[in-house]
Amino acid sequence: MLREPKKAHPDTGAILKEAARRLDRATRRQFLRRALGLGSLTLLAGCDVTDGYSAEAMLGRISDFNDRVQAWLFSPERLAKEYPESMITRPFPFNSFYEPNIPDKAPVIDAGLYRLNVTGLVEQRADWTLPQLHALPRVTQITRHICIEGWSAIGSWSGVPFSHFLRRIGADLTANYVNFRCDDNYVTSIDMPTALHPQTQLTFWLDGQVLPRAYGFPMKLRVPTKLGFKNPKFIGEIEVSNDYLGGTWESQSYNWFSGL
Repeated sequence: MLREPKKAHPDTGAILKEAARRLDRATRRQFLRRALGLGSLTLLAGCDVTDGYSAEAMLGRISDFNDRVQAWLFSPERLAKEYPESMITRPFPFNSFYEPNIPDKAPVIDAGLYRLNVTGLVEQRADWTLPQLHALPRVTQITRHICIEGWSAIGSWSGVPFSHFLRRIGADLTANYVNFRCDDNYVTSIDMPTALHPQTQLTFWLDGQVLPRAYGFPMKLRVPTKLGFKNPKFIGEIEVSNDYLGGTWESQSYNWFSGL
């Protein structure tokens, strides 16, 4: 016997809009512009959304699904566009997760005392000094950094391919995640296929100069296939793991995969 479709709760629209308001801008725009209406989305999710908690739980499930789809669609052979030197953005914009958003808040790191901690599922857990890191093979890419806030800029980034570094430390390349803990208290993680992408880079130089303090000295991760907040600066620890770390912005409902 056919059953009459369940009608959405009269407050569903307002509740979902409020939940969506708390998402990052890019995810929110995608959510609100989908052809599926709010009522249809509720029916597809198989639940009656009657309060903010259940709305956010449903959005969380949708975000998880989005992560899985993006990971499935990700191609390690598809490269981000590279640009000529004439298109480099100078000066390169500064942005941070802390307030106020000014370079003076960036951490001051002593190059001589700096040590990169390597932990997790790796064969070689020895710390790395900055001269040791600078001695690794150097490549340069001119790619566009795309911020979730709506701006973008083209920069020239030089450093070691992250895939080379991971193989050098004997990382378990079948692990699920590479986690980053940074000296400005920022935390994030990326999937292993992205870590092994040929353009993912441990960056030590910007536009031919040692990476300035404001942009992540002594080292940042450059991931041109992801949004800017997945490019951590001031990296102090790299951990190869099967445990999901989440991240500073991910804990505030930013989409974890955030591929371009």
